Amino acid sequence: MDEKPFLEFNIEEIKDGQVEQLREFHKAYFNVDNIYQSASELKYINEIRQLIQQEFQDPNDEFIRYFVKQVYPTLVTAKVLEAFRPLIKRTITNIINDTINERLKSAIVPDEGQKKTPEEPAKSSNDDGNAKNIVTTEEELEGFFIVKSILRQKVQPDRITYRDALSYFAIFLDDNNRKPICRLYLKGVTKKYIGTFDANKKETKNEISGVDDIYKYAKLLEDSIENYLK
Repeated sequence: MDEKPFLEFNIEEIKDGQVEQLREFHKAYFNVDNIYQSASELKYINEIRQLIQQEFQDPNDEFIRYFVKQVYPTLVTAKVLEAFRPLIKRTITNIINDTINERLKSAIVPDEGQKKTPEEPAKSSNDDGNAKNIVTTEEELEGFFIVKSILRQKVQPDRITYRDALSYFAIFLDDNNRKPICRLYLKGVTKKYIGTFDANKKETKNEISGVDDIYKYAKLLEDSIENYLK
């Protein structure tokens, strides 16, 4: 038994990647061989991650030298290393910030496919209310992560997105209204439902007792994705 756990997570701040890993422990997907392989990979990934974080925060001489030798034309001395150390740290910070900004930009700026067309599923009149009245619940987010875990074999998880509304929680492919995957009806109701879409984008509601029941509709969710990948 290893002294260090191969997976640690904070249930109040769980990340998408951790949801994918935890999915393997669900009874519907449990496989000892797969878990063993994942544990082995995660052990090394965590160690490498720690090393990279350490180098980003306080790069050692070998790390600095690797880059300096490729851009500095003459002998790399200790004085040269010290001169380049703050430059490399600043460059790393800039790259991280640029990556974050690009991802934020892509999330904020809508693409052309998001413009409403006749094919777009009609919204409930309740959804025209003030956006500040919309509260995304933990149960809705849990349902979202379950849908992502089901569809990860079909598409990259970051292509699965959501938009919350007053009367339902909608999940799309590529944040595109024309590519609905499902709708979750979980808050403010006595009964809970999952709405799935067929090839003609016709919605069918199915009653569920909780978000774990979403797994029962995995095939329908996969079919929705397949319709957009053709």
